Amino acid sequence: MKSNRSDAGFYSSKPILVALTLFVVALASSTLEADKRGEQLYRNCTICHGPDGQGIPLQLAPSLTSLSEKYIVEQLKKYKAGIRGAHAEDTAGLRMLPMAQTMITEDDMQAVASYIVSLGSSPVEPTLEGGDPVKGQATYATCLACHGPEGKGNDLLNAPSLVNQHDWYHLDQLKKFKAGVRGSNPQDITGAQMRPMSMLLADEQMMKDVIAYIKTLGN
Repeated sequence: MKSNRSDAGFYSSKPILVALTLFVVALASSTLEADKRGEQLYRNCTICHGPDGQGIPLQLAPSLTSLSEKYIVEQLKKYKAGIRGAHAEDTAGLRMLPMAQTMITEDDMQAVASYIVSLGSSPVEPTLEGGDPVKGQATYATCLACHGPEGKGNDLLNAPSLVNQHDWYHLDQLKKFKAGVRGSNPQDITGAQMRPMSMLLADEQMMKDVIAYIKTLGN
């Protein structure tokens, strides 16, 4: 009788086990399909960002691999909606606008972002000269609240990681924020938060100083 009860328990739980197995298989299959989709979509990005996602300076394209999935998706949404990259003086942004249109759905954006992150982040070679990291450290105090003491950003604030990014790109973006080329669209909430921060940097030298300090965080 005890054996019968045990057998009954096994057979009664069998449908649940089968359902769980099918769910796990379906989930794995879905993940694999998303990975393949992300890799396919990223092929459109390689001409500017390179096969490794490290960016190509001649194309004015930044490294993507140090950025979080959430931040990449948010920026793709902004580009697709024309919230970012539509300013007449944003040469690189205007190139990016049509590329964002290839992301038909948010699932596409998530898939390509996941693939980019899977490429892995690594340091990039410095190109700027004349920055003073000691002076830059004092200036970076204004960046701490959003980007953190290690420069790794904060997804809750939509603040990107700053480490392992090209120094020329940091300089370019700071100049764009300060000039209103980026962050002036009323719908760009996080950009509007960043713009007044850039205004605290009196000149290019201050920008280079804080960038020089950021580069030390990547080490």
